[in-house]
Amino acid sequence: HLVEVIEDLDKRGIEFRSLTESIDTTTPGGRLVFHMAAAFAQFERDLIRERTRAGLAAARSQGRLGGRPSLMTPERLKTARA
Repeated sequence: HLVEVIEDLDKRGIEFRSLTESIDTTTPGGRLVFHMAAAFAQFERDLIRERTRAGLAAARSQGRLGGRPSLMTPERLKTARA
């Protein structure tokens, strides 16, 4: 979301300089570093998403389902439906 905010500020002609982090979009080098860091962060999120999906698919192929075990026994289910 920070990238979108910075891009919106840039469209309005507003430059961003953080006082607590090393983010400074007032210079070409600062903008480059900011966008590279954002690209790496997005890449890492995409890798995590990809590995998570692959892990879930592998677990499903071995017959494992996600989530916690059901507390509804067949008897409880029958009572609930009655």
